[in-house]
Amino acid sequence: MAHPSYPLRTTRLLLRPVTLDDLDDVHAWQRRPDVVRWMRGAEPRTREASRASVAAMAGETALRAEGDCLTLAAVAGTRVVGAVELVWRSQADRTAELGYVFHPDHGGRGLATEATTAVLDWGFGEFGLHRVIARCHAGNEASARLASRLGMRREARHVRSYRFRGEWADQLVFAVLAEEWRAGRDALVDSSGASPRR
Repeated sequence: MAHPSYPLRTTRLLLRPVTLDDLDDVHAWQRRPDVVRWMRGAEPRTREASRASVAAMAGETALRAEGDCLTLAAVAGTRVVGAVELVWRSQADRTAELGYVFHPDHGGRGLATEATTAVLDWGFGEFGLHRVIARCHAGNEASARLASRLGMRREARHVRSYRFRGEWADQLVFAVLAEEWRAGRDALVDSSGASPRR
């Protein structure tokens, strides 16, 4: 079983497992059409649907086997402003997939970069990953920009590769290797203030 030493602390955030007490904050973004717009099969959630989502995320506290998801709440002050997840895709290939969602009211301040940087630091460091990917709808410019800010290279544009809201859609695939992450890490910390505090 693998997980960070909780909580992970960055300059402005605390990253910890999601709890049932986070329902109000999570529902605040899950009910917004502009947030779920790019999520496959997602519609703005009712409070009860968010309660089920929070309960599922609350169980994602560690990576025990391939396919497991580690989900961390990003807390600024007393509010959960977003969530970052790391899905263990392959033990043999030491590969994981990064995911993230943040409340738009907290956008433009580098908080998503700060949170994802801390999770990638743990993934490449303590967990020993070799490669991390991120995928998004080709129209999701904010997600693509974040992956690029993290130093992830755009490796592919899968043309009309999956069904999205009843139509065929393109998907962008980004990736970064452990050695690339380490080489670019100092520049990223300087620009985002994301250095985890021990």
